[in-house]
Amino acid sequence: MGKYLVRRLLIAIPSLVGISIILFTVLALAPGDPFEELATNPNVPPEVRQNLRQKFGLDDPVAVRYVRWAGSMAKGDWGFSFSSRVDVDKLILQRLPTTLAVIGLSQVLALLIAIPVGVVAATRPYSIFDQVANTFAFIGFSLPTFFTGLLFILFFSIYLDWLPFVYRADLSETGLRWWWAQFRQSIMPIAVLGLFQGASWTRYVRSAVLDVIRLDYITTARSKGLAERWVVIKHALRNALIPVVTLVALQMPAIFGGAIVTEQIFRVPGIGSLLIAAILANDTPVIMAVTFVFSCLVILFNLIADVLYGWLDPRISYR
Repeated sequence: MGKYLVRRLLIAIPSLVGISIILFTVLALAPGDPFEELATNPNVPPEVRQNLRQKFGLDDPVAVRYVRWAGSMAKGDWGFSFSSRVDVDKLILQRLPTTLAVIGLSQVLALLIAIPVGVVAATRPYSIFDQVANTFAFIGFSLPTFFTGLLFILFFSIYLDWLPFVYRADLSETGLRWWWAQFRQSIMPIAVLGLFQGASWTRYVRSAVLDVIRLDYITTARSKGLAERWVVIKHALRNALIPVVTLVALQMPAIFGGAIVTEQIFRVPGIGSLLIAAILANDTPVIMAVTFVFSCLVILFNLIADVLYGWLDPRISYR
């Protein structure tokens, strides 16, 4: 296992280098100037703007700028935000825990919905429960997250006045009240992402369990007198989760994309909203760092999926 993890991490290095080269080149060639506001300000001389561009090396060739950026990243220097006037790594470390908490809890919610509903629907195909579950699943992943988020705000915040629709990072409460306020303002962003993913995964869990439950070893387990619940949980579900784990790993980019939209709707101070603000301000160092962090997280979750394969199916060996 240890050798396999080391080998996968070494393989990930060229992938990250290639991703960083493409991202840096696209951002360097994109139109716009981070000091454009200075150019339109009559109180700022043109020499000041030109000195700033020379200080940050914005007039250097793209290859030279990339080598400088990669060297600084390797040393732990992620650059300086032109708009926020602080180091990029501080901005990301401030917002990354919030994004990971929202995404992580939403995926837990999605699995808690998809696995039991998908398994029950597969064990009772074409029943009323199966038809109702399929109907809600189709509705769930057909509605985009921004539309569902607006519906949640209208219903739970404006109509019922149960939940706050703006995520606040500066809560004044302390102790247990702080945890309660944090829980209340996190319900809707987590629910929007979790319900969307859960609806999509329910269909895949149902299909995977249906394929596995008809195999010969399931019939053998039943013929030995095992209880149906034990047959499904112990033998069918474990093997059926292998394609589901693959799906979850492959959908991580889409999950992060949905998180960016959700953070904008509920004003969650995560790296998704940081990325949008950086794009609007043409803050290239922040854009580059955030997209690179997203790439690293996607590769990490794919590695976790590969490790889970061996736990779900003992026949899979790591060599």
